[in-house]
Amino acid sequence: MHILTLIAARTHTNLDPALVSLIADAAGSSAITQLSPLEAVDIACSVPPDQAQVSALLAGRPIDAIITSSEARRKKLLIADMDSTIVTSETLDELAAFAGIKDQIAAITARAMNGELDFKEALRYRVSLLKGLPIAALEETWLATKLMPGAMELVRTMKKSGATTALVSGGFTFFTARVAARCGFDVHRSNILLDDGATLTGLVGEPILDKDSKRASLIELAAESRLALSETLAVGDGANDLPMIQTAGLGVAYHAKPSVAAVAQAQIKYGNLRALLFAQGYPSEEFVGE
Repeated sequence: MHILTLIAARTHTNLDPALVSLIADAAGSSAITQLSPLEAVDIACSVPPDQAQVSALLAGRPIDAIITSSEARRKKLLIADMDSTIVTSETLDELAAFAGIKDQIAAITARAMNGELDFKEALRYRVSLLKGLPIAALEETWLATKLMPGAMELVRTMKKSGATTALVSGGFTFFTARVAARCGFDVHRSNILLDDGATLTGLVGEPILDKDSKRASLIELAAESRLALSETLAVGDGANDLPMIQTAGLGVAYHAKPSVAAVAQAQIKYGNLRALLFAQGYPSEEFVGE
């Protein structure tokens, strides 16, 4: 069986039962399961629904549609990007604000995340511009960092169900360690900002964790838990997330850059991270909150 999950962005709209019935009819199904009232439903189908047809019926409404297989639907490994995925900001851009060059750094970040620049070279260059910045700016940046809505629910619910959770980021350990502790991730991996005890040196530790490292982490962590890749879930927004997204059993582009959204097997364009739980068939009553 194939499952079409419809998820409404609750801040913008409700999931109209009449629309759900219309889409189910078009998919040749009457098997509708409510996951959260007026927010999310599953529609079971004997053949994969036509994504273009579903999109046409949604007619631009702020509703995400994700198609999955009923087999191995609840994933046993979550691997997530951090910046603009588990947290709402790009932490390097926010750190650059303390050096007065946020706009300059953010422009480079945007190009790198859309795959227009080599990630490693772009990271080295951006970090070099922060040479001499007091390390106290890291703590100030952390204090202003906010979790993405649904992040806690995603990690804690999957962990309660027995999944391993990993935060794997092209960002920095200073932030991933704190985000992992707050959310409850089992593992965190990222890059190291070098300092002299008082200020940043403008250098990043080598080797740099990049798109290949993210994919390798997915494969390694799955092997450690003796999981098939079909039992894994990867989520991210940038070009450096794409290899792991394309390798995972369920790979999701989350409010992603155009180059990523165009080729990912699934995407969340409107909802928050709760949508990843609905896509695995979790009803809202099973969610573990903060």
